[in-house]
Amino acid sequence: MGPVTRVGVTVTFMRMDRPPTAAGPSLGPGFQVVRAQAPTVPFYRYLYNTVGADYLWWLRRTTPDHELAALLRDRAIAIYTLYSKGEPAGFFELDARTWPDVNLSYFGLMPNVIGQGTGFAFLRAAIDEVWRHGARGMTVNTCNADHPRALPNYLRAGFYVVRQVKETWSIPNALNMRIPASLKL
Repeated sequence: MGPVTRVGVTVTFMRMDRPPTAAGPSLGPGFQVVRAQAPTVPFYRYLYNTVGADYLWWLRRTTPDHELAALLRDRAIAIYTLYSKGEPAGFFELDARTWPDVNLSYFGLMPNVIGQGTGFAFLRAAIDEVWRHGARGMTVNTCNADHPRALPNYLRAGFYVVRQVKETWSIPNALNMRIPASLKL
């Protein structure tokens, strides 16, 4: 694996046991959410690497292409892309391998879309998609390396905290990730 940088993060595991009772905000004009029918590894890596660049999304960067391709072919994994005026503006990944629970594995916006009031409406689109299919529960986790509004938005959407765990990650230096000094061990 080569040299690594060790970071300390606090991971918050969350759950939602029933769909929200109130309607969520709608995405603004020009936004559209599309499920990828057969996502390719390069397209997925583009989404994952761009959305997660500032938040230490590193694990899938180290996943070999053949393993990632197998994951993307799994019918229980769904990739949804948010488009704004025809170009990707974010994505989320739903993992239903533990059906009837569904995990929101990844969720985020492209850097140029952050701060425009789209995040919560997009999160509600992900949540509504899960409950539309008859899930029993929904899970998500976030950490202190994610966007500072991630945890408050999950709570606002109706998730509750199950537990928090302190973890040490060994991030390969070859990934050239921007690691905040406050997380380095």
